[in-house]
Amino acid sequence: MNHRGYIVACFPFWLFALGPFIQVRAAGLLHNGTLKGMVMDARTGTGLVSALVVLEPGGQAAYTDELGMFAFQDLMAGRYTLVVSYLGFETARVEVRVRDHETTAVKIPLAPGGIRLEEIEIRAFGGSRMDKISALDIRTRPLNSSQDILRVVPGLFTAQHAGGGKAEQLFFRGFDMDHGTDLRIAVDGLPVNMVSHAHGQGYADLHWLIPELVSEVAFAKGPYDARAGNFATAGSVNFHTPVALDRNVIKLEAGQFDTWRALVALDLTGARDKVNAPKAWVASEFSFTNGFFEHPQNFTRFNLMGRYTTFTSEDQSLSVFFSTFRSRWDASGQIPQRAVERGIISRFGAIDATEGGETGRTNISLTFSKNIDATTFLKNRLYLVRYDFELFSNFTFFLVDSINGDQIRQRENRTLLGYEGSWHKEYRLGGLPLESEAGLQLRYDDVRGLELSHTVHRRQTLWTNALGNVSEANAGFYLDQQVRFSPHLSLDAGLRYDHLYFSYEDLLAPAFTRQTVASGVFSPKLSLFYDAGPHLRLFARVGTGFHSNDTRVVTAREGEEVLPRARGEEAGLLWKAFPSVLVGLTAWRLDLEQEFVYVGDEAVVEPSGRTRRQGLECSLRWQMAPWLFADADINYTLASARDAAEGANYIPLAPGFTSSGGLTAKQSEGFFGSLRYRYMADRPANEDYSITAEGYFIVDALVGWRNARIEGALQVQNLLDTPYNEAQFETTSRLKNEPAPVTELHFTPGSPFFLKGSLAFFF
Repeated sequence: MNHRGYIVACFPFWLFALGPFIQVRAAGLLHNGTLKGMVMDARTGTGLVSALVVLEPGGQAAYTDELGMFAFQDLMAGRYTLVVSYLGFETARVEVRVRDHETTAVKIPLAPGGIRLEEIEIRAFGGSRMDKISALDIRTRPLNSSQDILRVVPGLFTAQHAGGGKAEQLFFRGFDMDHGTDLRIAVDGLPVNMVSHAHGQGYADLHWLIPELVSEVAFAKGPYDARAGNFATAGSVNFHTPVALDRNVIKLEAGQFDTWRALVALDLTGARDKVNAPKAWVASEFSFTNGFFEHPQNFTRFNLMGRYTTFTSEDQSLSVFFSTFRSRWDASGQIPQRAVERGIISRFGAIDATEGGETGRTNISLTFSKNIDATTFLKNRLYLVRYDFELFSNFTFFLVDSINGDQIRQRENRTLLGYEGSWHKEYRLGGLPLESEAGLQLRYDDVRGLELSHTVHRRQTLWTNALGNVSEANAGFYLDQQVRFSPHLSLDAGLRYDHLYFSYEDLLAPAFTRQTVASGVFSPKLSLFYDAGPHLRLFARVGTGFHSNDTRVVTAREGEEVLPRARGEEAGLLWKAFPSVLVGLTAWRLDLEQEFVYVGDEAVVEPSGRTRRQGLECSLRWQMAPWLFADADINYTLASARDAAEGANYIPLAPGFTSSGGLTAKQSEGFFGSLRYRYMADRPANEDYSITAEGYFIVDALVGWRNARIEGALQVQNLLDTPYNEAQFETTSRLKNEPAPVTELHFTPGSPFFLKGSLAFFF
């Protein structure tokens, strides 16, 4: 890190270290009153996180913490009005009286309501550093699993290429990030990405999360959030589940291609509308489909989830989350273009129909949250994950073994232990409002039987290419400081340090062999926000992040390029052009250092050079009527390998131009629906662009009707029945009895027209 990096890094440290102590000394001189309160969901009695509370007169603003609490200190005695707003809820105005030397407490329930863009204010300080997508947006999109919810994040595309049970391939900000290498994904703080995974680094499988139990999705683009460590280079996404259910639900679904699904979600305490009463729910789903391929997928998935939260007082809570998941599937895999052109198979056929897999995951987490005082919040979380994975694939068919074929098995069993703790403090220093946060994150992965083998028809193992045990530990510490210099100007500075330990035991070596490597990395962050008025925000961000390399890469290279860093900067604006129109523009750049990539399909290490991605993003939100919304996201990216020659510096499968959007109708009762599109332009499939990954334009639709007791809906994926390739790769392969290998495009077809209906009962 250069001297400028240290200046940026040290700023939040000194302000964090000295600010609260100076503030404590000054607090003794204050004699005015304090106002604190809780903002809650009127249906469930649970706190709303990051609700905006504005104090009038004066215009002071605060955002609620994770218990729904807020506070204003050093207030002159008198009468005030609290204006409380939260996306998807009715705005509340509450009159309060503050007295000298006293603390006034208030509870503010918010009733559900429609979204009104004209009421949204642009503010430069407070609240989450992540953008949020509400459950209202999620429910009006055609979905098959929680993996599909990722597409709600602006600019993020997914592709499935292994029978539905494998984690989707992700495309975001010029990255083909395989299954999650450069996007940190979590559920209520539980990490989803798997380090040193049998199939690929950062593998992120969300199929264990029931879509209807997602209450909110928070996301951040770029490496600018100090709380997000490993894999948060292109960005991070955090799914949230509800503390309490507002109602019970039984839901049945049926669709084409032998598709069936059943869901039940139940409130267990009957105290959903009581403030600070214990809350508990349980939910389960079972789904089956044969898919649209000629060879049935036999894809089954079972999920069970539950959460119990008790409030030992109004200032603290203890929450236990549990889930377990099991999935099995067959797959047709990626097929060569020449096999379709020659009529050997159809687009929905298979060269090796014995591909497939099985996976399972069990999670348990314990979270303790406490407001130490009106301005200090503490959270601690412990979690345990048990995970297993087995995948059979055949990418090259008869290239290596002309007799038995090239099918491989990738397998692992994993135990994951972790802890996350954070301390958050709001205070004033020299009249300036500040927020300080410190956090400690610990994670340990114990992976047993990490295997790559050559198999035949999923029955016989011919030989084992690689077999070993991995131990990987990550300790991360961060400081984050927010400062509001004026009502219009604020700064967010952060510093993060991560230390990683890698250990690999090669079980195929003739003698006991264990290789170990340790390394650490600092990641400074800085964001600046300026509000030119209530309708225009300007922002600029700089920062660094990293993604760790696979333990097998790290130990094979004896610690070289252990933690490749990402350096990013971006600038943009958020403009409320009209009362019901919101526009966002961002120009960004992200540079990655040289990294080494472990190719799990081949058990080899491949080096890659430095890369640069830069682009422009435009986001539009327009409320055309109280019930009708239009949105569009347009993304243009240039991605290149910085050390390669001109013309050979393309990054394979990096998306260049993408867009998504549509119309959405939302009402609390009655008709609802959406008509949405997603577009990805042609892009290079290899480094010299001699092979093209073909683009596509797809339209999905959903229409339904609901009241307080029942909901019926029909959804169509690929409404226009457009033939397209969902996943595409340049691959060298050989078919049975083919005289020589051929390098060309291999692909997995996207879904044809797919109709599915659902019926839900609420009680």
